[in-house]
Amino acid sequence: MCTSIIEIARAEGMAKRGDDWFPLSQAVVAYDHARHAPLGDVITLDFINSGLDPGARAGIELSLETAKELRAALDRAIAAADFEEAEVRGKGAIPKLFRAA
Repeated sequence: MCTSIIEIARAEGMAKRGDDWFPLSQAVVAYDHARHAPLGDVITLDFINSGLDPGARAGIELSLETAKELRAALDRAIAAADFEEAEVRGKGAIPKLFRAA
């Protein structure tokens, strides 16, 4: 059964396919049955450039537990980066508290 859980966000960065890198325009996050991973339902992350051919895509399928661990790691890295920008580089960002891994 499809869940219809889909979130789309603007993305700025680069992704790699084969030996080539391409600029990103969107990140799509979904929860649905796996197409490739030997798992049931998965969190799917697709990084795409909608202005390029359909192959301009980098996709992954993660178990829900792995996605939660990735989210926690991203939260810690983002908090540390905010602190770096505010304290070390003096850009005035307000650092958030974060816990050690």
